[in-house]
Amino acid sequence: MVDHVKEWAAFSAHGHTSRDENGDEKTDYTRWRILDDEGRQEWRYLETDDELEKWPQHVYDKHYLGLDTGLPDFPKIQTPLEAAQAASSFLSQLQLPSGSWGSESAGPLMLLPCAIIGLYVTNSPIPPAYAVEIKRYLFSRQRSEDGGWGWHVEGESSAVGTVLNYTVVRLLGASPDDPRLVRARALLHSYGGATHAPGIAKFWLSALGVMKWECVNPFLPEFWLAPESDPTHPSKWYIQTRTNLASLSYVWSKKFVYAGDAVTRQLRSELYTQQPYESIDFAAHRTSLAEVDNIWPKWWFVRMMNWVTVNLYIPYIRGGDTVAKAEQKAWEMLEYEDKNSEYIGLSVISNAANLIACMIHDGEDSEGVRMHRKVLLRHFWMTADGMACNVSDGTQSWDTALAVQALAAAGAVEQTVHQPTLARAHAFLEDHQLRENVPDQDKCYRQHRKGGWPWSTRHQGYVISECAAEALKAVLDLQEVYRLNLDISSSERSTKIPTERLQDCVDCLLRLQNDTGGFGIWDKRKGSHKLSWLEMGEFAGKSMVTLDFVECTAEAISAITCFSKFHPEYRPNEVKDARERGIAFIKQSQHSSGGWYAQWGICFSYGGMFALEALALAGETYSNSDSSRRGCDFLVSKQKEDGGWGESFLSLRENDWIQHEKSQVIQTAWACLGLIHAKYPNKETIKRGIQLIMSRQQSKGQWLQEQPEGGIEYGVMTFANYKLFWPLRALGEYVRIHGNEELRDGD
Repeated sequence: MVDHVKEWAAFSAHGHTSRDENGDEKTDYTRWRILDDEGRQEWRYLETDDELEKWPQHVYDKHYLGLDTGLPDFPKIQTPLEAAQAASSFLSQLQLPSGSWGSESAGPLMLLPCAIIGLYVTNSPIPPAYAVEIKRYLFSRQRSEDGGWGWHVEGESSAVGTVLNYTVVRLLGASPDDPRLVRARALLHSYGGATHAPGIAKFWLSALGVMKWECVNPFLPEFWLAPESDPTHPSKWYIQTRTNLASLSYVWSKKFVYAGDAVTRQLRSELYTQQPYESIDFAAHRTSLAEVDNIWPKWWFVRMMNWVTVNLYIPYIRGGDTVAKAEQKAWEMLEYEDKNSEYIGLSVISNAANLIACMIHDGEDSEGVRMHRKVLLRHFWMTADGMACNVSDGTQSWDTALAVQALAAAGAVEQTVHQPTLARAHAFLEDHQLRENVPDQDKCYRQHRKGGWPWSTRHQGYVISECAAEALKAVLDLQEVYRLNLDISSSERSTKIPTERLQDCVDCLLRLQNDTGGFGIWDKRKGSHKLSWLEMGEFAGKSMVTLDFVECTAEAISAITCFSKFHPEYRPNEVKDARERGIAFIKQSQHSSGGWYAQWGICFSYGGMFALEALALAGETYSNSDSSRRGCDFLVSKQKEDGGWGESFLSLRENDWIQHEKSQVIQTAWACLGLIHAKYPNKETIKRGIQLIMSRQQSKGQWLQEQPEGGIEYGVMTFANYKLFWPLRALGEYVRIHGNEELRDGD
């Protein structure tokens, strides 16, 4: 068994830590580096001076760590073109050797504990520097008003966030007598203790051995034994839930429990209001749930089926042969997942649970365990506040596609200094296009992916509709619109992506369109909307049905429209039909107020930008389209007195624009871009937004992080590069349409 405490103590004893302003241990930030292995990104801490000398810290390392980059200051910027040039320079300096950019996509606080508990219970090494910085990060996200944690960084305290993150900081060495943990424990007890946490928390606590499995609603692997014609078969579920089921159901069915140590024995006495631990009737608390976490109450039928399963099926009907077949089918599904994603998985949850499953099935020294231990660390991301956990292994392809479009809009293709940056970015996109479908895709219920692009890298391999769309647009920008010289030098070289491969991307996108005309994120919908009746997310919903999203639809339609302008001969009838159905979906999704709700960004400003772009590419702008006009008028009605736009993440929950107390640079850029796409006639409105963007620009050409800008259900994610390329793109488009003029007088 790994002695984590001993390893971490030795690390601190060697002088690698100091104390931050809160008195917590902090590593030496000058020793952190991003390892970039063909786009696979992982943070490394250099413990020896010899390593430091051989591996100097780069500008991009310093930037993502929140350190001074050492880049020169620009003279005071007066015009949007100067602002765009400064931003282009800064963004180019952050490019990694693979051609991508560092990719933070953190925010949901209930994901990090899955990774740590998965590593802990499999006796996997947790690097000491990681342990130090994860503790710092979690304490920095603890809510000051009550001492708890939400399920995401902006959320109110909850039982799921509090119990899981309390548990993690204790596993990583924090004392139960720390005043912050005393407050957190009191809050948890006010909810009813760990027995009143949602099911996903109970799962991980049971695997850790600080709760008994009787407290967990069943994760039956038998779902996989149903005929595929069954409307509730997992193949018809939302892909995240489907993928997690294979992993979680296997571990649940095996009733895996960590052997235990001094910390887990202490946690048994800390997490509950009832004591001693052995006296707790865990089975009686299987349905117990704190009201604060009961955001998506289970339908009565789901509650009844859970009761029937626990009280009748498991004790009286569930036979050994059925269990063996179900576990084998779940194992086959997670084996497919490991093989087809190089053990990265679709999410942190499936990756961590697969690690446990591999140890159960093949032993601690198996290849599966070794690989999961290695790749699980790629989900962690260093920030100025410590080490966060991304929702996936990064956003490399997504960020690269958007960075290319921003740089191109700002005129970087014509600037010799930026052409190598764009050539490297093109090479990255060329390398990470998904060239083949996964083997046995029908058996493992995977979507056709050939020609598409993933969120992160080809190694992870899941196609995403909007990533494929934006990457296709980026490639078209470089190859067709601006005709970038891809053979700049022997060291800065890319290969033109053949038309046939771009056609593959169009094929991939067309296959993703649903019968509604809309697009989801990973899959084409296979099940009924009635699957939502089986919702089991509790604190986070929308977990059963593959939904349509306005932003995904708009991006996909925009991409195939752009492609058809250069290649009108390719599948013209199918492209025309997809475009018309997509535009119809966008119009049908428009709220009576004129706005569009988006899920993956906050929220109406994000949706409005993409919807107005798609309408404009279809020939509908402010002057000739009622939908475009209403969309523009809606955005203009939300402009603040300072000229900017600011929208709270609460818009995601309220299904209506909720004003943020301050203008946000990224949302201002989104609103300006939407108005520019739609050819909004009042230049002054857009100009005021551009002035706000310029007023927030820093001396080296960058912008500072403001509120999280990404959405995930009702929660948030931080996309660290959004603040760099969205304002840049807005500046570039403004100059292209409205010209360059001095806008900084009176600052």
